[in-house]
Amino acid sequence: MEGKRRRLQMESQAESVILLTKIKEFTRVLLTDLTNGRSPLILIDRFRSYCAVPNANWFRSNSNQSPFHLFVSDIFLQCSFCASDLPYGKEALTLSTKSRAHRLVVMLRVMLIVQKLLQENKHSSKRDIYYTYPSLFLDQSMVDQAINDICIFMQCSRHNLNVVSAGNGLTMGWIRFSEGERKFDCISSPNSVHPVPVHVEEVKDIISVAQYILVVEKESVFQRLANDQFCNANHCIVITVSNLLKTLVSFGTIFLCLNFIFIQGRGYPDIPTRRFLRLLVEKLRLPVYCLVDCDPYGFDILTTYRFGSMQMAYDTKHLRVPEIRWLGAFPSDSERYFVPKQCILPLTAEDKRKVEAMLLRCYLQREVPQWRLELKLMLQKGVKFEIEALSAHALSYLSDSYIPSKIERKLIM
Repeated sequence: MEGKRRRLQMESQAESVILLTKIKEFTRVLLTDLTNGRSPLILIDRFRSYCAVPNANWFRSNSNQSPFHLFVSDIFLQCSFCASDLPYGKEALTLSTKSRAHRLVVMLRVMLIVQKLLQENKHSSKRDIYYTYPSLFLDQSMVDQAINDICIFMQCSRHNLNVVSAGNGLTMGWIRFSEGERKFDCISSPNSVHPVPVHVEEVKDIISVAQYILVVEKESVFQRLANDQFCNANHCIVITVSNLLKTLVSFGTIFLCLNFIFIQGRGYPDIPTRRFLRLLVEKLRLPVYCLVDCDPYGFDILTTYRFGSMQMAYDTKHLRVPEIRWLGAFPSDSERYFVPKQCILPLTAEDKRKVEAMLLRCYLQREVPQWRLELKLMLQKGVKFEIEALSAHALSYLSDSYIPSKIERKLIM
């Protein structure tokens, strides 16, 4: 155990040394250019987790210009070169315009902060970095972009820069692991709650007797399952978000969880939750299911877990969970489970635009064509509904019927 810990520390130190060397060399080249009167030119690779391919009419009218080839009928065209692990182009950072010059200055300032963090073996959040020079950075988004640019330029992940994200995840139930020197033993006390570790790269010694992992989009659904003692009936381990803890404790909710892992992310998942989920799937080799609202945003959250987000496309290979399966709610579930008409809402114009844009994502037809068919059905029917709509049958319908029947009958995609 001690030997393994020392090996991890040595690997981390070696990564820091490599990054510090890259930063030093980058600074040297930059100063050389400026000293010799040359304007610096920094090329940043651009990544994407998907490409939005045009529809068939566009293809027919622009066949000489299109880099795509016809793959299937209907509106989908398979992109012949899309791969999230490979860059699709470059972006130049120069001093040629005021906006580009400011972006370059912000990147350099953030790089100096990162250099200090690595040298002192300290960690910082993006928000902490913003408040070191708010008059220069102007907006948090500038810091976020600079960190992404540095990661791409240095070919590393954000955690390698010692820049951490504030995690919202909590874990409880039948799982035991360590994060550095800290031990999280949920097995000995299934109703105790521990935070999902922020430094996921330091997590080790994972032990679990879980049967599967369930990712749930909404806090309200998690609370419903908790009040129904869903974990007891289904023998589960629970992972949830921190903002929910106070609410649950105030209701005196006690979780006695036995044999599966339950993850609940508030809306779009944060990076620590995604990394921790990926780690659990890799180490425990468990099935993982996702339950989201039957609306465009629920579907987008589902795809973020499986395929990654566009903003973090450069690091998708460390964040995506390709094993995740869609448990629901499907558009077709409204008929299969007799969702009351008064619980079904019309898609807004914004909803329709979002669905139409998502239908063009190249990975849907390539990897999950059934998902795309359900998304098309949502657009054709022009309606949406929340997970909670299923509770119209009975307050505990989700816990007693919907989720168990989905898993038992393998009604998942």
